[in-house]
Amino acid sequence: MSLLKQAPRYVTAGILQLLLDWLMFVALTSVGVPAAPSNLAGRVSGALLGFWINGRWTFAQEGRPKLGWRRLLRFMVVWLTLTLISTWLVAAIAASLGLKQAWLAKPLVEGGLAVVAFFLWRYVVYR
Repeated sequence: MSLLKQAPRYVTAGILQLLLDWLMFVALTSVGVPAAPSNLAGRVSGALLGFWINGRWTFAQEGRPKLGWRRLLRFMVVWLTLTLISTWLVAAIAASLGLKQAWLAKPLVEGGLAVVAFFLWRYVVYR
């Protein structure tokens, strides 16, 4: 599938993932859960949705979904690396600027990481 076809699908899937991730983060932090575990919970929920939707729709080829154990393992390695970066950034923002600023910054952090992630998903995970 061409990059021009995959990119809009990735953006659509990413918006759904980001929305779920962000809602989890805001909901958990608003009831007192610290920023780092809340970010992790949000990213896990987004990752589960993302692995499925990107494997079945974004990067799938005709008649051949891009899922399976090998891809799941590669997905986990990439996702864990991106999650460490995301959690560190969001927790640092919450500690230095406050929780409400972290709520606003999280979509920006995730959006920046999504650009890098697209190429990692395309060339490493779902190849």
